[in-house]
Amino acid sequence: MSNPVTIIMIEDDEGHARLIERNIRRSGVNNEIIPFTSGTTALNYLFGPDGSGVEHQNRALLVLLDLNLPDASGIDILRRIKENDHLKCTPVVVLTTTDDAQEIKRCYELGCNVYITKPVNYESFANAIRQLGLFFSVIQVPQTEAT
Repeated sequence: MSNPVTIIMIEDDEGHARLIERNIRRSGVNNEIIPFTSGTTALNYLFGPDGSGVEHQNRALLVLLDLNLPDASGIDILRRIKENDHLKCTPVVVLTTTDDAQEIKRCYELGCNVYITKPVNYESFANAIRQLGLFFSVIQVPQTEAT
């Protein structure tokens, strides 16, 4: 029996964060969503007090990551997650306004699982998030492991 998936949402725009959570809920996903408005606090949570990430051992996490954060680079956050022995299997969904081909390629090379460009139009954005919520309702997420 697997643990329920906890969604870690790292999004500095509180309006976007509310829209994301509301539309994920509308798609029927009731998993816990832990929001962070800064990369620093998200990293502190993910890696824990000792910085190892072991605190989340045996938890199923999914990270929803904005790349454009005021205090930390989303690319650096992605890199740190994927290089960590305890967190490297955690799926990371990049959800950002950046649609630069080089940036997209770089994220996939670093191990992001899905890259989504936020639509500018409100309705399109809401619809994209509802579809993402449907995706969340069917994917399998591994638990973090001890090494």
